Amino acid sequence: MHDRNHARSHDRDHDHRRLGRELALFDTDPLMGAGLPYWLPDGAVVRHTLEEYVREAERRAGYRHVYSPVLGKRELYEISGHWEHYRDDMFPPMELGAEEVVLRPSLCPHHALVYRSRARSYRELPLRIAELGAMYRSEPSGVLGGLSRVRAIHLNDAHIFCTPDQAAAEARAALGLIRRAHADLGIRAARHRLSLPGPGGKYVADPELWRRATALLEEALDGLPYEAVEGEAAFYGPKIDVQIEDAAGRESTLSTVQIDFHQPERFGLRYLGPDGARHRPVMVHRSVIGSVERAVAHLIEAHGGAFPAWLAPVQLVVLPVAGAQREAAYALVRQATDLGLRAEVADPERGSLGARVRAARKVPYQAVIGVREAQDGDLVDVRLRDGRRPGQLSGTELLHRITDRVEARGPELWPSD
Repeated sequence: MHDRNHARSHDRDHDHRRLGRELALFDTDPLMGAGLPYWLPDGAVVRHTLEEYVREAERRAGYRHVYSPVLGKRELYEISGHWEHYRDDMFPPMELGAEEVVLRPSLCPHHALVYRSRARSYRELPLRIAELGAMYRSEPSGVLGGLSRVRAIHLNDAHIFCTPDQAAAEARAALGLIRRAHADLGIRAARHRLSLPGPGGKYVADPELWRRATALLEEALDGLPYEAVEGEAAFYGPKIDVQIEDAAGRESTLSTVQIDFHQPERFGLRYLGPDGARHRPVMVHRSVIGSVERAVAHLIEAHGGAFPAWLAPVQLVVLPVAGAQREAAYALVRQATDLGLRAEVADPERGSLGARVRAARKVPYQAVIGVREAQDGDLVDVRLRDGRRPGQLSGTELLHRITDRVEARGPELWPSD
């Protein structure tokens, strides 16, 4: 009984909906509607930092970034197959003169149009197109919750257009990119799932397409343990789902890799091969962190709101013991800000030193400036979020150490001497 009560207490303590509001990361309002949270300043910092991280990781991996509109003509989704197979999860069309436009439920049709915007040669394949873009799904109100299930989704999406013999290697490389990102973020995958079609009519009816795509994903898994599950595939092809668990042990999908022969055919995509003939590319869909909303929800729960130093909304809080040390505190924060760190002063007007230390318990680094530190010049008394007290350092040395930790993106707050 004690273990069950302890687990329930842990679930409540780490529930991202409670922590997100307590830490002023996000909120909702009835006038905006269910499943449409808004981001508060500290939450926006986490989101922006996460987005910049994944964009840079993709750039280093050879991706090119694009922007595409959140609307498309109904005909676009008829061609892609979404209208036939996914209509129940889409918002209704809007009339625009003689046309009907739809809020997109997915980015892949737009990226197919980017690919076919000009002629392509085998020499430029694989072509890796990435976008962190908005999409919209008409989720039932009963399944909505916090950031983990929303109606306005910002997806870290990418589509790799490649030759058939490049597809397995590209899918394998995407899995590697996912593993590195999860390590930097402190995310632990619960399991890998090979999601296959199941009974029912929501899937594209082409057995050979499914066989080829599944074989390529199995090759990409390359000895990685996985479970094959029927009924979880995308309508156009199988996928590898990287599953995570929330604080209550509920499982969901965060990152995905998919192989798609369907949409390249529907959109008439081609590339000029070395033989001078036109060939059909394969489309590899992949998302490193999934939706920003679900990723941040999971990060809040995985870290209990105490984010890794590089991701924390505030990385350093400077605490002057009294008003006489206020000027020195603000000078240190200005120095930290110039170095690219996120720092702020916890002014004595906010309460006693003990109260201010407790209020900053999620901040990775605390620097206390008292009478003795101020008299000795550039000294601060350093405290870490985990309770360690490295002692007195110069402000310059402290900022140097924090910068090193932030740039390393590791889980450790302090270098091991």
